[in-house]
Amino acid sequence: MLAPRPRPRRPAATTLLVSFREVRHDQADDCLHYESVSVRAQANGWTIPAHRHEGLHQFQLLLSGGAQARIDGQDLSMPAPALLMVAPGTVHGFRYRPDSIGHQFTIPSASLESHWRSSPGLYRHLGSSALLVLQPGATLARLEALFSELSGEFSARRTGRSIALHGLANQIALLYLRHRDEASVTPIQPSRRDQLVARYRDLIEQHFRDNASLETYARRLHVSSDHLTRACRLHTGQGALALLQARRMLEARRLLAYTPMRIEQIADRLGYADAAYFSRSFSRAVGLSPSRYRASIDHRSTA
Repeated sequence: MLAPRPRPRRPAATTLLVSFREVRHDQADDCLHYESVSVRAQANGWTIPAHRHEGLHQFQLLLSGGAQARIDGQDLSMPAPALLMVAPGTVHGFRYRPDSIGHQFTIPSASLESHWRSSPGLYRHLGSSALLVLQPGATLARLEALFSELSGEFSARRTGRSIALHGLANQIALLYLRHRDEASVTPIQPSRRDQLVARYRDLIEQHFRDNASLETYARRLHVSSDHLTRACRLHTGQGALALLQARRMLEARRLLAYTPMRIEQIADRLGYADAAYFSRSFSRAVGLSPSRYRASIDHRSTA
């Protein structure tokens, strides 16, 4: 007779609560956000209202308890243990059982994609949300260990924190993709109304370095720039040009934080006509000049 599986330990609570619609990833060592399921759920009466994460992937491992989820208009039952991957822009909300235990983290999609450039075919499978119902065994034990280690790294703030967090997040994403073939999978298709914005985001990821105009993007999508802007504002709260600019600024922050490239080289990489214009754009978006932003990152890494 098999021994009963030990009850999962409740993950250590993190004191940082961020808003449903915005996760802070602007600093070099805030490359992702982790929290236990119970932290946010308990603070909200075990009910998470419908919301979306723009430009973020979320992975949630539910170890015990369970939840009713509504994801892009689909009502789903989430029995524990289960692994849920929520793709960027997906509207999702949950009603958890009060005894639910689990982990979750969100990571900028651009950051995740940059580590999968050698396997674009694999990364495309992360473009739509899915729920994996798990069975006790080696895969579940490995996932539990990876999420626990990620929780510890997120809280400890040790040297090499960002490298460790990225490594653990990529291992979890890879396990998710490998297990899709053998688990009970519920794919979640994006609603029709979000498809134009999703296609625009895909084009941004491919061409944000090209300095193409908004009109060029709209023509490729066979819509007017006004129609594209209205769709983006309706479904994201930001206009089409703001989304494009935000992606370029995210890349600029990454290059300033993680590479020794000169500001002139970064401006050229991102398609800006000159470094002065890039610096003004960066200062308006971030609140610091590129050089001061890089200096603040260097200070944090040596503090």
